[in-house]
Amino acid sequence: MEPDLFTAAAEERQEKDPAASPLAVRMRPRTLDEVVGQQHLLKPGSPLRRLVGEGAGGPAGPSSVILWGPPGTGKTTLAYVVSKATNKRFVELSAITAGVKEVRAVIDGARRATGGFGKETVLFLDEIHRFSKAQQDSLLPAVENRWVTLIAATTENPYFSVISPLLSRSLLLTLEPLTDDDVRGLVERALTDERGLGGAVTLPADTEDHLLRIAGGDARRALTALEAAAGAALDKGETEIALATLEETVDRAAVKYDRDGDQHYDVASALIKSIRGSDVDAALHYLARMIEAGEDPRFIARRLMISASEDIGLADPNALQIAVAAAQAVAMIGFPEAALTLSHATIALALAPKSNSATTAIGAALDDVRKGLAGPVPPHLRDGHYKGAAKLGHAQGYVYPHDLPEGIAQQQYAPDAIKDREYYAPRRHGAEARYADAVEWTRKHLGRKRS
Repeated sequence: MEPDLFTAAAEERQEKDPAASPLAVRMRPRTLDEVVGQQHLLKPGSPLRRLVGEGAGGPAGPSSVILWGPPGTGKTTLAYVVSKATNKRFVELSAITAGVKEVRAVIDGARRATGGFGKETVLFLDEIHRFSKAQQDSLLPAVENRWVTLIAATTENPYFSVISPLLSRSLLLTLEPLTDDDVRGLVERALTDERGLGGAVTLPADTEDHLLRIAGGDARRALTALEAAAGAALDKGETEIALATLEETVDRAAVKYDRDGDQHYDVASALIKSIRGSDVDAALHYLARMIEAGEDPRFIARRLMISASEDIGLADPNALQIAVAAAQAVAMIGFPEAALTLSHATIALALAPKSNSATTAIGAALDDVRKGLAGPVPPHLRDGHYKGAAKLGHAQGYVYPHDLPEGIAQQQYAPDAIKDREYYAPRRHGAEARYADAVEWTRKHLGRKRS
């Protein structure tokens, strides 16, 4: 018997005993219209719609596709829908267990089916990134000549894991992570649908919120946890899945944290104040609470960048570079790996020497400007490049510092209203000690009076 996603025997058993198959399998959509998320790939005329036979047909046949996306976003589900909806011959292979021999057998069978019965073949190849270059090469003639229409799935970047000739002969479809609302809709369907739990249990709001957090956008993980928690609740004789039951089932405590309420701001504030206070352990605790609660990693990274200037500044000039690098890395990799990057930055910031001189300096300067202490720019600093500027006295008498041995000219730079103001008050913590020496020296050579 040809390898197939779901054999007739398995389907018959599922119909007789639904619990024989996992909830995630039972709740797989039967049509593209039942698929949650990925709506950008399911518009009329899309490659997936054409694969299931929707469209006018004609001389342009369906294209081979490569489905790229994180686990649990629906790659196998989409292949399953195609297998159920298409009238084509459907064959499945997994790159984990299959090799060139199996690929050639499928291709030979496809050519026989096309020549003998006029029946096209759709080949679903899961985890194609596990195939070597030679194994992927074996697919090229079949894809190029359309002996098979390939649906390949991968969690790895295909530009690195799939050979260029195969990429050029296929359409790359990128699956997006499921949103909480996507997963919520799937969970609610599973609770009531006869293929799922058939209304045997209900899910209170607090339990649902925790389920969505631990799912992390992975539909399969959400349904697996839901099935386990439902089984535990029914064993207790309960028809409602309590939060405690879900916590016990998945061995993961719910974090009291409202991403849109007070807890969001309270924990974020505690993280920054712990970094400011150099308590690295407390900072890591609050970071862990935010991560576990499903906080947006970009929000955390933004707070760390602010802290690097607000509380550390020139005491450790590298702190801002670390925070910015962390924010860039977080935007590229996302959770769960982003937790490592955020930990890296949090530890570095918490243990860095502290100075808020950059914060107080700009605060004092802004305060004066808002009070109206501005005044005209001294004439010798004004732009002297345009015709007539010299007649106005602009740029006249300006001393070019680079012409002097010490590289600093004793001339007035600030407007008269604030010419003796000193906004920057450096600390002698860490690397800022050298800035304290530098500012003392420069102010002296500028001829500035002490305020």
